[in-house]
Amino acid sequence: MTITPLIGLEVHVELETKSKMFCGCPADHFGKEPNTQTCPVCLGLPGALPVPNKKAIESCITIGLALNSTINDVSKFDRKNYFYPDLPKGYQISQYDQPFCLGGFVNLDSGKKIGITRVHQEEDTGKLQHANVAGKKVSLVDYNRSGVPLVEIVSEPDMNSSAEAKEYLKKIHEIVRALGVSSADMEKGQMRLEPTVNLKIEKDGQLFYTPLVEIKNINSFNFAIQAIDFEIKRQAEEWEKTGVVKDKGNKTTRGYNSVKKNTFLQRSKEDAQDYRYFPEPDIPPFVLEKEYIESLKSSMPKLPIQIIKELVENGLEEKNAKLLYSKPELLKVFMSSRRADLDANKLASLLVNGKINLTQDVFSQYQELTKVGNTNTDELKLIAQKIIEANPNPVAEYKNGKTGVLGFLVGQAMKETRGTASPQVLSQLVEDMLKS
Repeated sequence: MTITPLIGLEVHVELETKSKMFCGCPADHFGKEPNTQTCPVCLGLPGALPVPNKKAIESCITIGLALNSTINDVSKFDRKNYFYPDLPKGYQISQYDQPFCLGGFVNLDSGKKIGITRVHQEEDTGKLQHANVAGKKVSLVDYNRSGVPLVEIVSEPDMNSSAEAKEYLKKIHEIVRALGVSSADMEKGQMRLEPTVNLKIEKDGQLFYTPLVEIKNINSFNFAIQAIDFEIKRQAEEWEKTGVVKDKGNKTTRGYNSVKKNTFLQRSKEDAQDYRYFPEPDIPPFVLEKEYIESLKSSMPKLPIQIIKELVENGLEEKNAKLLYSKPELLKVFMSSRRADLDANKLASLLVNGKINLTQDVFSQYQELTKVGNTNTDELKLIAQKIIEANPNPVAEYKNGKTGVLGFLVGQAMKETRGTASPQVLSQLVEDMLKS
């Protein structure tokens, strides 16, 4: 029996704009007093009309361009109908069949291409807070987040392991941050992850697919990986017991318990028809001209893959380039400290390993940390000879095959030079003299 996990990911990214998606309320909701940043529009009151946020739409399109998507000439918003307390108007303004961005891909380091289904625009929901009030369990709703601009990035189920999923998520995170459209701080809920998992099982020449499971609202790469790994194991065991396979009506959503490290059933998953999508009547369709798209494309900052490529072209090993890119403060110091007489990889290694104090002169520290030392063989031969003569027993052990004592003798010679000698040159001299 062969089991192949099929993993897709929905990534929700809160955009950094001054105002919400369809009204003028502040979009920065984190840590604010509950329900202090609301208005008739984001509360869904009768007669309130939405006005789209141009900056948010441009950010969505920019993300699509960075992910190699096709930008639709004509796009529209739709109403996604469902009755949850976190959306007071009873529907979410989202996109369905004509999103701003279709298709695309992300390349993993292995060269494997992960397909992007769509990148679409929507509004965020309010936030439920479960509490105990006067001895009763209640759910309170904070609508400050309701209406905040949100972009949903939907992948194809092209990942076959949690490791591939983690790499994909990190690349999405890097791209979003590099574009400057969101800080994507997962602790603040600015980037939320929803893996969809099922298994392809080959047994006795037959193919079986387990029911689809969507794991909701994860706010950590590691939690996402743990949830995926648990779900793979759970589905394999469940199939062995029941033999139940994927069907149109048996998709479910599950939550993830980060303490117990397991997933738990929430509800049966709705299909598209259950949401009763229809065009948002209060917002006309968008016609996006090619010149407008090109202007957005030309104003995009460099993407991670471009920056890493340039670093490699300038002499950095790829692993050092990736490490530096992952630490923006160190990358900035590296870029401002480059000189023709510096070894780029040595400087990168010193920075990444914390050997350089960023508040002090980088060049002088680099010189001190990489100095070769005394390589005058005539001087060093005299010191080596002195150490050999002063340590007859270790010398005899070395000549009897205990080559490990070489380190002791070289260490004694380095002490004699007070650390000013080149360790490589001195070590070779001691070894040569012992063999002669």
